[in-house]
Amino acid sequence: MKKEKDILKWLNREISDEELTHLKETKDFNTLEKIAHYSSQIDAPKVDVEKALADFKLKTKNTSKKGKVIPFNYKKLYKYAAAVVVLLTTSYFFLSNNTDNAIYKTAFAETKNFNLPDNSEVVLNANSEISYAKDSWQENRNLTLDGEAFFKVQKGEKFTVNTEVGKVTVLGTQFNVKERDNYFEVKTFEGLVSVVYKDSLIKLPRGSIFKVVNGVVDINNTFNIKEKSWLQKESNFKSTALRFILEEIENQFGYTIETTNVDLDILYSGGFTHTDIDIALKSVTIPLQLSYKIDGKKITIFNYEK
Repeated sequence: MKKEKDILKWLNREISDEELTHLKETKDFNTLEKIAHYSSQIDAPKVDVEKALADFKLKTKNTSKKGKVIPFNYKKLYKYAAAVVVLLTTSYFFLSNNTDNAIYKTAFAETKNFNLPDNSEVVLNANSEISYAKDSWQENRNLTLDGEAFFKVQKGEKFTVNTEVGKVTVLGTQFNVKERDNYFEVKTFEGLVSVVYKDSLIKLPRGSIFKVVNGVVDINNTFNIKEKSWLQKESNFKSTALRFILEEIENQFGYTIETTNVDLDILYSGGFTHTDIDIALKSVTIPLQLSYKIDGKKITIFNYEK
């Protein structure tokens, strides 16, 4: 209660120097100053006090003498009005200027580079989203990923990437996390990465990969760190079901893909460029003896006709 009384005194300009010194030491004082500043910008309606008082006295004379007239306490009224203004201003200030979470999104065929509050670097792949709590970031480097992103993490406290499938934890390193429908993949480019999947903890040193496809852990546990990746506008795959390849083409180019009489579980090893849709489709369909046609933003893939 002492703190609330000091705040009220400060708003009414009745606070002593000693009380003001203690109030300035609280963590909320900076916010209070902002509230006072914004409330001062609000134009109060202009009122003719003399006319209002005369009208009030006239109405009082016309009321029944049986009724009891209670005089207004104008001083209290002004304080209550000031309190309402501050309350409304505070609500507006917090609703319009304070957002708990920072959110980064990318659309189809779009990537985004940005830095986190600790200066860790993030490259967000197409059709992906990252969110984190801004206020608690320095104490808890914790974010949520839906899609794919590459991280170059500054050394410091534990850094955690949460996905629907698993959790990735590091202290400072470079790694890639991909989480799509029925597909989860973590690659370590530098340092050591910890992955929590269900009840298991997996340690991934440099050049290691952890992959779960349709709920099954892939036994291939290494990759070539010199191989081009989506960061160089190229996607590469090793023994990966065709359905995931086509989904990635949709993400990178923004096309809708349909198939006719095609085995979507057939395995594909290879890659495609992100710069040309025709070259990308040829890179995937020719090795698998498939054909395709493009109609606007729709692609149809079907069996190759000899």
